[in-house]
Amino acid sequence: MMAFFWQRALLVSLAVAVLVYADMKLDCGTDFVTLVWTEGRSRADTSLFRLGNCFPTSFSATEAVFSVDFDDCDFRRIVTGDRMMFTNDLTYSSDSTPLSFSHPVVCAYERPEDWYPRLYAPIFNTYGLGDLEFHFGLMNADFSGPAESTSFPLGSFIPIMASVAQESHQPLLLFLQECVAATTPELQPESTLYPIIANEGCLVDSLVSRSKFEPRQKSSELHLSLQAFRFGLGEEVFIHCKLVAWDPNSLDNTKKACHYVKEHGWEQLDNSASRYLCACCESDCKSRRVRSLASGKRGMAQQAVLGPLTITDVNY
Repeated sequence: MMAFFWQRALLVSLAVAVLVYADMKLDCGTDFVTLVWTEGRSRADTSLFRLGNCFPTSFSATEAVFSVDFDDCDFRRIVTGDRMMFTNDLTYSSDSTPLSFSHPVVCAYERPEDWYPRLYAPIFNTYGLGDLEFHFGLMNADFSGPAESTSFPLGSFIPIMASVAQESHQPLLLFLQECVAATTPELQPESTLYPIIANEGCLVDSLVSRSKFEPRQKSSELHLSLQAFRFGLGEEVFIHCKLVAWDPNSLDNTKKACHYVKEHGWEQLDNSASRYLCACCESDCKSRRVRSLASGKRGMAQQAVLGPLTITDVNY
């Protein structure tokens, strides 16, 4: 990475009681990160902390220290607009105590002007995660290639494609589980959001628009025709989504792609006979913890951000 990167660390806290009694310091270098976790009253075994798949570089009775490169520990690179982020998770688990948690770790930089995602135009972003590589981007009208513009008139369709390169894995079915629009590339507690997909795969925007999932061409791809909305009109808009690649033989109402069809109700994209999976779209679809391919052989999730794009008022 280049030395002129603007360095900034983003620390996102989870609502876990143990965090009250500990302190995390993060130093984001040009191509490495140093993380120091200092224990307080929780009395956790510091040797059991992991950053991605890495053991602590060093540890004592009160501290776990990681000094690692971004090429190690399964760091994930996310690129959106003029930002480049490297993300990972600091985790703790112990068989002898019920104490366990996961804490996000994010380093954010200015994207070099000469950096582009491999194989794709700048508006089509790539997210690597272990042996899976997620793609999330704006497409042209027939989904045959990247979009030529990031500006969309109000009421027109914004073609979005999500996909996952599976390599040697068994076939996986790709879903967009949660999506919101915001006017910032990062979600903050004070961010104003526009819900697009909620309740574990329900395209709630289709209740008030013509937005819909397009028929699948491949199990590893998902095409979304999103009708341009009034939210963020004239401003930069970013679409934040949770992508999930999942075993098609282990689906339930938390792994689905449902959109609302006027006069017909909720429809399930992949199998009309399983539209019962959409029955919870206007109530509460019970969520369960996503297990990794390494531990559960079921699937994997990845957060992604698309943008910036602009929605313009056709009256001007």
